[in-house]
This record gives sequence, structure tokens and C-alpha cells, in this order.
Amino acid sequence: MRDIERVDALDKVNAKALYVYDLKLPGMLWAKLVRSTVPHALIKRIEAEKTLSVPGVVAVVTGREIAHVRAGIYIQDRTPLAYEKVRYLGEPVAAVLAKDQRSAEEAAELVEVEYEELPAVFNPLEALRSEAPLVHEKLQEYHRYPEIKPLPNSNVANVFRLRKGDAEAALSKSYVVVEDSYSEAMISHVYMEPMAVIAQWLPDGTLDVWTSAQSPFAVRNLLSKALELPESKVVVHVPYVGGGFGGKAGLHMELLVALLSKAVGGRPVKLVLSREENFYVAPSKVGVTARAQLGVNKEGKMTALKVSYVVDAGAYADYAVNVGKTMGYIGAGPYDVPNVWVDSTTVYTNKPFATAFRGFGILEAHWVVERQIEAAARKLGIDPVEFRFMNRLRPGSTTSTGQRISESSGDLGRCLQTAAELVGWGKPKVRSDPYIYKGRGVAMAMKGPSVPPYNSAQAYLKFNEDGTIDVSVGTTEIGQGTMTSIVQLVADEFGVPPSKVRIDLFKDTSRSAYTWQTVGSRSLFYDGNAVLAAVDDAKAQIRRTAAKVLNAEESEIVISEGKVKVRGDGSRSLDLKDVAMGYVTPTGNVIGSPIVGRGSFVVPDLTYLDSVGQGSPFPVITFGAQAVEVEVDVLTGEVKVEKYVGVFDLGKVINKKLAMDQLVGGAVMAISLTLYEALKFDEGGALLNPNLVDYKVAKVTDVNDRLVGVFLENPQPNGPKGARGIGENALLGIPAAVGNAIYDAIGVSVREIPITAERLWREIRSQRPELQQV
Repeated sequence: MRDIERVDALDKVNAKALYVYDLKLPGMLWAKLVRSTVPHALIKRIEAEKTLSVPGVVAVVTGREIAHVRAGIYIQDRTPLAYEKVRYLGEPVAAVLAKDQRSAEEAAELVEVEYEELPAVFNPLEALRSEAPLVHEKLQEYHRYPEIKPLPNSNVANVFRLRKGDAEAALSKSYVVVEDSYSEAMISHVYMEPMAVIAQWLPDGTLDVWTSAQSPFAVRNLLSKALELPESKVVVHVPYVGGGFGGKAGLHMELLVALLSKAVGGRPVKLVLSREENFYVAPSKVGVTARAQLGVNKEGKMTALKVSYVVDAGAYADYAVNVGKTMGYIGAGPYDVPNVWVDSTTVYTNKPFATAFRGFGILEAHWVVERQIEAAARKLGIDPVEFRFMNRLRPGSTTSTGQRISESSGDLGRCLQTAAELVGWGKPKVRSDPYIYKGRGVAMAMKGPSVPPYNSAQAYLKFNEDGTIDVSVGTTEIGQGTMTSIVQLVADEFGVPPSKVRIDLFKDTSRSAYTWQTVGSRSLFYDGNAVLAAVDDAKAQIRRTAAKVLNAEESEIVISEGKVKVRGDGSRSLDLKDVAMGYVTPTGNVIGSPIVGRGSFVVPDLTYLDSVGQGSPFPVITFGAQAVEVEVDVLTGEVKVEKYVGVFDLGKVINKKLAMDQLVGGAVMAISLTLYEALKFDEGGALLNPNLVDYKVAKVTDVNDRLVGVFLENPQPNGPKGARGIGENALLGIPAAVGNAIYDAIGVSVREIPITAERLWREIRSQRPELQQV
């Protein structure tokens, strides 16, 4: 199968791509948010009378007017605007509606809010204390999903437990036990397009929403629940999306904008967040602290892993409770550990709330597990690559949830060995400066889509008179390239040029085929399989028609190279266009009918996890290994990743160029969050870096071009053409690999990310001050 160029490329490079920001509806009003200036307080009074003096202002809406509506994907703990009290600094408390954006912004500055400040809590460990201020006093009253278990009269939004074997007993008998603490900062998704929404109520009671979202059907579902509307009365449109990375996966500003439209009689209302607002109002990645113990026997086999995670959700639960849950059930990751004990507690604090992020809990757990494994290997004097190899998951072994690994799950050992070889593991390190040290680090990776068992996808395709094919799927194009891969699959199946296949890049929940969500590296697996099922359905119709026209058995009909043929008889063939709308005989009779293929896909043998985290949660698992070579300047603490290697078993590669794009993009993103990125708060809960000047991300000059990607191919039996996902996996092992490489270089262990130059400089000064002696 030949690679093809991205189907969205021309629109984007020629500035023809339409985003929500570009859209304007007749009579549209602009909304501007009024945000809290304190992190935790009762709202005593909101005075908006002065706003009416601004020309063009139509209305001001406060939380009081819309307090009857609550939202939350797992816990309905959030009102669209803060009502009665605010829970973080920057939380929206009111919205001004005006005929133009500038008037709305000017008027929003005139809204006065009186607060009665309350004690606040910003540290998740402090939030667990019995005397901590409660972020949600009525937590027990909120509607929630049954598997989410908040603790009443506390700041605990959810507790997840995994138990496999008896970890306590195994640790007590282990030859070596290593124990350490780890942490990860909250970070921003830093997608290119800040959140933008337009909503309008139509005369028949239908709610029309245009939004920059990853998952249109999830937005529809959550809006229908919050507003108590039939799903048929909610239509969600998603044009081009400027990135998501999990940050646009659930329901965010859509509910508020819908209610604002209702408040002004159904007129269309548009809200576009500025970059600063996006830092505050749009959710971030969770913060994490962890305590881990790893037990190993004399032979170097891991006997037990015990980890306690505390997840900082910020002020609202959103996806964070499920992120914490996933963090728990990934357990020991890609390692065969017979005894695993994990507690994952998701906690409310008075900070902007968190949600899903690329890797969804599994990324965070890999940082902890892989660093612990490195520490154990070093303590035992075993080569870290050899230690990982002997403890890896392999066919016949089970994951921490008890899910069995099969022969077709991929070759994890080969991934590890290839990555180590390509990074130069074990080879001499050449230094050109006495204060710059080189080190190499490795980490393995394992991930499956974090999805409920019932998640599914459908697809349909229809033929046009000229033999071209229109394809519809529900997954959105957020930069990952799934639409291109699906076009490639369809073109290959019918033997036509990709230019003859058109896919719906803009989503409309009333017209597009359904998919659960665009998350978790599930799209190609689920939507690709649904498309292939639709292809099979269309082919069956084509064979029935062609068999009658060509006077052959259906089993003799083959479809290839854009033609319909009788096997072994080149004289009997038709073009696809001849049967696309039904074959018309010379006398005008019609054989067959217009071709519309329909397909769907679900994995039937997935299960919910039981009370101790056992079950089969992953529809597919992708294995991989990552390795880096770094340079560490001990005088400044600066770290440079000089070489990166990623090796993944993708089952079957549909489009190698797209897969490499995901690998490289994921590597850059992971290096950035490992070395630079963190949301920084002062003692009063104010975000200190809500902009791209003070919030540091990797620049072009920070990333070396020595990025090596290798894909192994051990086909997935139920994957589309044998394929598995790659998008999120591309990040998983990199933070730990960098941390391991730093230790390999200078013998200094850093257990907190980001590993900024200042942080590493202080660790060198604490652990090995002799390195800094000039």
C-alpha cells in the first residue's frame, strides 16, 4: 500500500481551511467572559448596570440565571458560570453579549463583582487532610457515573484500586526493594487554536452548535443530557480543528454558549477565547504525585509493584477522574509483574481544572514505573536494557488487569533491542567539554485506547455517477491524519486513485456517520474497521449487480483496478461507474440500484473492571520502546536531547509517512513537557504564566533533527489491514528515558518533571556538587 499525501493539506497550506473563528451567522452576537479575581470565595453581588452604557451591548448573563443546569462528563459538579461561589482564580462568573467583539470586551471590564473570600487549597496532598477547605461541599449530591466513587465531605473526587496477587507479602520477601517519590506538574495542551464556539437555537427548538472539538458526538450526548433535550434536537458541527491533544475531548464552553443564545431569544452567539483565557478557562493536563515501591528477587525478576498516585484535578472533575483511573489500571505497564497494588486518588483543589491529555494517565504512570525500574536495575548492578528485557510482557503473560497477551500482540522485546542498538547503547561516549556529560536512557511503552467496552464506530460510503466514492466517518481530523489513512484504505480496496475518494472532513452529527469519540489512538482501529465493513457491504452489492450483467456467479466477480471483472476472463468486465447507480441495459432496464455501503465495528469481548481493577479494558495494545542520548551541562543544568529513537510494533503500517509524523510530533511534544513545560501558580492561586512568552515550550532550536523511527509489523488480527494505533504512544516513554539518560550521564536522579535547567542544577548541587567545581 503506497503512502498518499494528507487530504487536508492543500486547504491548510493555502489558508482555505475554515475554523469556527472564521464563521459568522446573521444577527450573531459576541460573548466575553467576566472572570473571578480570587481563587475561592462566595459571590455576594454582581453589578452589571454600567455595561449598558457601552454601545452594542445586548445583555449580561450571570450564574444565577443558568444555575439550574449542571455539567460534567463523569460527575456533574460544574455550572456553566460560577454560581454562589467561585472555585479557582479566573473562573467565569458572568458573560457580556454585544453586537461586536470590541464592545463585549469593553463592557466586560465594567462588571463589578463582590466576593467574600474563603480559605483555599492548592496542593493536592494538603487537600486530602481532614481539615482542608472543601472545594465542593455538596459533592455527595452530584449526579455521577456509577464507577466513579467520590468521598462525601472531602476533596476526593474518585478512588480507584487495582490488586493483582499479594504485593505486600511479595515486597516483604523481595531481595531488593526500591522506593521513591515522583511528581509531574500541570501543563497546558498548547494547541494552536484556542477554544471557539457558536450556538443558536432554531425556531423548531433545535440547538445548532459549531465548535472546535475533538468529539462531536460526545458534545451532542453531553449537551442533550445537561439541557434535557432529545439528541435529535442537538446538532453539532465541527469544521477544521486546530489541535486538541485531549483538551477538546469533552464538553467545555458549548453548554454556556448554548444557554447564552437562549437568553437572547435564540440569536446566534459566538465565544472565542483569547490565549490567556484559554490558559485559565480551558482545562489543562492533571498534576500528579506518586509514591512507588518495586520489589525484585536475586535473579532480577520483578516480584511486586506498589504505587500510590494522587491526581490534581483542579476545581472540577471533568476527565481527570478517568485519567486517574487509567493511571491506576495500567499498573506495571509493559512488565510481567505477578503482584501489583495501585491506589489512584483524584483530588479537587482551587486551581483551574484538568482533563484528558495525550496519553491519558498512561503517560504519567510510565514516568513513575520506568524510573523505578531504572533505579532497581542500577541498584542490582544489572544492565537496564537486560533488566527490562527479562521482565517484559510476552505471549502468555498477563497485564496488571489480568488481560492476556497473545502472539499477535506485538514483539516488545525486539522493540527494546532495536531502540537500544540504534541509540548506541553500550558504546563509548565521546566528550568534548569537561563540564558536558553524555548519557543514554531507554524506556519501554505500552498503551491501548482507554475506552468503555461499549464504544463503537460506524461508517458509510456511497458511489457517484462517475464512479467516485464519498466516505463518511465520525472521527474528526485534529492533525493525526486518520482521514488520509481511511481514504487510502478505500482507494486500495477498490483499486482506484485516492483522488477518486472523498471523505467528509467537516462533521455534522445529523449527517456524519457515528463514532464514540476521537481520543485514545482509537480512530484508525475503530473507524478504519467500520469503513472496511462498509467496503465489504458495497462490494457485495456490486457483485450481485455485476454477476447478473456479466452472466457469472457472484463468487466469480472480483473488484480491482477500478473495474469489476469475471475471474479468469478479461473479456467480461465493467467500470465501477457502470454499476455505481445500477447498471442500465441498452433497452433502459436497470439491474441493481445505487450503491451505498454501510458498516460498523465494536470489540465484543471487552469488560468493565471489577472492584479490584481486574478485567479486559483494552481493545488493542501497542507496544514500543524509546531511547534518547542527552548532553548535560553540569554548570548550568541545561539538558539537550541529541538523539531520539522510537521503535513501535504497529501491526501493519497503513501510511508510513503519517506514522512518522506522529512519532516525530509526539517526540517533540514529550521532550517539551519533560524539560520545559509547567503551569506556575503563586501562593494565592494566581497563574503566573498564562501566555506563550512565560509558558515555555520547545522551540525548533531545542530539538535535534536526529529523530529515528522504526516500525515493526506483526499484524493485529482484528485491526484494519492488521494495524494498531501510534498517536499517543509516541510520548509515553520519553520523560523516563530522558530522566534515565541524565542519571546515566552524571549519576543524578531527578524525580520531578519538568526537568528544568534550574531544577537539575539544584539537584546536581545537592547530590553531586563535585561535578560543578570549576
